[in-house]
Amino acid sequence: MEEPSVLDYLKSKLKFWEKGNKIEIPSEEEAGTAAAEPVQPPEQPSVSAEQLETPAAEPLKRPPFDWTKFPWRALLALVFILFAQRTFEPSENRAAAPGLFLYAIGLAWLVLAFLRGEWKPADLAEAGAGSDTLRARAIPLALAGVLSVVAFAFLGNNMFTLLNVTLWLAALACFIWAFWVEQPDREPWWQRAWRTLASSEWRISITRRSLLVLAVIGLVVFFRVHNLGGVPSEPFSDHAEKILDVYDVTQGQTSIFFPRNTGREAIQMYLTVAVAWLFGTGLSFLSLKIGTVLCGLATLPYIYLLAKELGGKRVALLALLFAGIAYWPNVISRAGLRFPLYPLFVAPTLFYLLRGLRTRNRNDFILSGIALGIGLHGYSPIRILPFVVVIAILLYLLHRQSQGARKQAVIWLVILASASLVVFLPLLRLWLEYPDLFGYRAFSRLGSTETPLPGPAWQVFFSNLWNALKMFNWDDGEIWVHSVTHRPALDVVTGALFLAGVVLLLVRYVRSRNWTDLFLLLSVPLLQLPSILSLAYPGENPALNRAGGALVPVFVIVALALDGLWTGLRSRLTGRGGAILTWSLMLVLAAWSSFQNYDLVFRQYARQFDGGAWNSSEMGAVIEQFGLIYGETDTVWIVPYPYWVDTRLPGVWAGIPNRDFAAWPEQLETTLEVSGPKLFILNVEDASSLARLQELYPQGTCSRFVSETGLEGKDFLIYFVPPAAAGEQ
Repeated sequence: MEEPSVLDYLKSKLKFWEKGNKIEIPSEEEAGTAAAEPVQPPEQPSVSAEQLETPAAEPLKRPPFDWTKFPWRALLALVFILFAQRTFEPSENRAAAPGLFLYAIGLAWLVLAFLRGEWKPADLAEAGAGSDTLRARAIPLALAGVLSVVAFAFLGNNMFTLLNVTLWLAALACFIWAFWVEQPDREPWWQRAWRTLASSEWRISITRRSLLVLAVIGLVVFFRVHNLGGVPSEPFSDHAEKILDVYDVTQGQTSIFFPRNTGREAIQMYLTVAVAWLFGTGLSFLSLKIGTVLCGLATLPYIYLLAKELGGKRVALLALLFAGIAYWPNVISRAGLRFPLYPLFVAPTLFYLLRGLRTRNRNDFILSGIALGIGLHGYSPIRILPFVVVIAILLYLLHRQSQGARKQAVIWLVILASASLVVFLPLLRLWLEYPDLFGYRAFSRLGSTETPLPGPAWQVFFSNLWNALKMFNWDDGEIWVHSVTHRPALDVVTGALFLAGVVLLLVRYVRSRNWTDLFLLLSVPLLQLPSILSLAYPGENPALNRAGGALVPVFVIVALALDGLWTGLRSRLTGRGGAILTWSLMLVLAAWSSFQNYDLVFRQYARQFDGGAWNSSEMGAVIEQFGLIYGETDTVWIVPYPYWVDTRLPGVWAGIPNRDFAAWPEQLETTLEVSGPKLFILNVEDASSLARLQELYPQGTCSRFVSETGLEGKDFLIYFVPPAAAGEQ
């Protein structure tokens, strides 16, 4: 028998599962004994010829499919609610009854699917067991108090100055220093960032999830910035007011609150100045839109984080996707007004609040208060958010999840409110100094400041509440500048999933009594209150802009519902076939939502807006051309006409944002005092003003400008007075 080689030895060691073929190296004594004794070969068992024949292997049999585990209840529920929401889409014969009937069947199947585990929303994270010592640093706290009082004293006259802003920010920094809790087991973020930057080698891992996240982000960015210059196409009067406010800032008028047009908070004005400088777009409609689109995009990371807090990473990605492509947040971001500033600060305020209550980390309440305070400088409907925060804390205190932390929760609320108060200081001073200016717009909608209420206040309120609750699935109102009127605020897929999510959260709350489920449901109508409380003008409710804060919990609920469907399907449809079916269904729903939202924004909304807005850009082009030819535009006027173009807007397109080109019919004679060539722009229906100009300037010529929009009513008249004729008058 040959001696085993080194290779044989290694093979025997690697094949650890074969017990009978081990080769051991004998010790020196054993080796000597073995050398003295002859090695006998092992006896070989006798094998017959029949035994040498290898039998054919039997094919593997897959276990039969267990139809009892097929999630047919969940799929039936999905089909019924999708068809139900589809019947709510605008049409000539739209009626609520068929859709309600289908919804009743679908939601009944949904409850059964939930009880059988076929549609399972993600479990909420367990509350932390941490405790707060409720201590603060005395010296920074005293400094914060003193600096806040001094800053408040210097924040008068509705004006930001270098001194009062420095004092204000120093007070906020001291407040944070006083209450911030160091995390000894966690490296500060700036140290982690510095360590990463200082590292000589960076490693980037690409996974399927990271590719999916990048694809979602790319799709969302496309929806938010595609054709931004053309949708919406024209500004209207509110934009003229905003551009004048921005112009005032460039002239050194750094207001805390801008009183023009019933008053506006300051963030958009300073943001637009930064955008105009950074992108070189000047004081223009495009600058306004770029700024508000950036605000809309900045909301999405916090929607992601809030959804992750409530359901995990997959829920977060679904919320990011559907909120990013949805027509409602897209349109209010593109409008170029302050509308997206409401959800922008609702999202971080709620995220830090809910995370803080779960983890019992005081720092989150400081951050929540700062987000709330900054938001109060953005868009007036966010003034409802402090009440939403208080209601959240009350719900938390009334549920078992707050056991052992109820006293701390009250202190956390005080810290949150104090942080927001420090940030709110400039507006607080303005409120006390000019109370009518600060609250006029809100009270003009809530009470009878401008017009009597159309009925008893309680009746109007409940009527508005019902109309607001219907806006997601039935009718989003009649305000054409920021919505496709009289259709659901959500597309078919998200509308159906939103109602499914509402039902799932209700059922789960009944079973588990977790306060977060109840708060998530109640936060939707609470954040709609700025629209609901339009008691004096109920026709302005529902309004997608004033209810914009509600989109934050709405899309989290949508994501929770879809993730529950995913989880239920994957738990029942195992293997590769189940994965393919689940992924296919999710891709179909995402594609359906994407195509419909694209149509809503870039076709329906664009077409509707073009029909309602006046083509001030074409008038601006005429003015700009006149200036290029004759070297001046001081002799250009627009004759106002009822329900026609805002005479300040053509100047914005012509690069003259601070001039109103209006020359009222009774003022036309005063233009005789001005020499040089003259140009008048008139409405095609204004025959009396045209006749008056022909009397004043008989050598003038009138031509009709045919609008390139091709829409009826967009043409206008140009009355041109040549230099010689103007000089003879």
